[in-house]
Amino acid sequence: MTAVGGARQSEMQTESWTTLGTTAVLRYAGEPDPAVRAAAEREIEAIDLAASRFRTDSELSEVNRVAEAGGGGRRISPLLLEALELAVRAAIISDGAVDPTLGECMVVAGYDRDWDQLTRVAPSASLRIAERLVVRRRRADWRDIELTREPPTLQVPAGVTLDLGATAKALAADRAAAAAHAARGVGVLVSLGGDIGTAGETPAEGWRIHVTDDHRAGATAPGQTIAIRSGGLATSSLVARRWRHAGHTMHHILDPRDGEPVQSPWRTVSVAAATCADANIASTAAIVLGAGAPRWLDQHGLPARLVALDGSAVLVGEWPT
Repeated sequence: MTAVGGARQSEMQTESWTTLGTTAVLRYAGEPDPAVRAAAEREIEAIDLAASRFRTDSELSEVNRVAEAGGGGRRISPLLLEALELAVRAAIISDGAVDPTLGECMVVAGYDRDWDQLTRVAPSASLRIAERLVVRRRRADWRDIELTREPPTLQVPAGVTLDLGATAKALAADRAAAAAHAARGVGVLVSLGGDIGTAGETPAEGWRIHVTDDHRAGATAPGQTIAIRSGGLATSSLVARRWRHAGHTMHHILDPRDGEPVQSPWRTVSVAAATCADANIASTAAIVLGAGAPRWLDQHGLPARLVALDGSAVLVGEWPT
């Protein structure tokens, strides 16, 4: 994950709070202004209410209930439509490596509640998952998702449980940064669990970010400090989000081919892109793609840093050395 560092700390305001089961960090230039954080929080809350798999009152939960009852067409909000279009785009770009129809596999793997309620595995534990538990139970494919813009409508495949966890948080970071920038017209960075979106004027030294396995680890953790001048940055990792379920070690990045926690040669992948959403699609896909990830990232012109299980790093494209 990533931990936000400092670019001219004396000129920046930094606020943090807990949301979406993770830590939000907001940084912006100038004097303190409650309107900046309020704008960011509204966007994050809106995404949570639209696209959370864990809230019973979310739109996505109602969509999944309709699918479980047999599927069919359903009117949805423009915001959920945007989130679903992004999830389908992620599947198209990654050729299915990032798949929004893995919700039931996530539930069977034990990720059926907020992260704070799971029995966690220490970050220092082995990344090799010796046990294998067949969890694939999907009855539909991401290609079966039908979306209409006018009016916003979703055709729900029968039996599918949608999970937008691979893309919705990054979308929230992008939207929150844009809203916070619009509130006062200053440069803004929003980090949601290490998924980073920016908007507005960039600090003179760029937005300084410490890239490491876990965004909670801080700027002294092993990793690399870089600077970005625009767009977004995302890190996907097998280290930070692991838990025990039914005697098995699980993590949250599943292999769409079998629904299992993916066995990847990479412990952490960080990618910079035009948006946080694009960066997160690429970083998640790279974990799933495994040995072919550096070539895939290079073909898409995306700067990236891939850290192998032994801690060695592979840099792709214009990622700084």
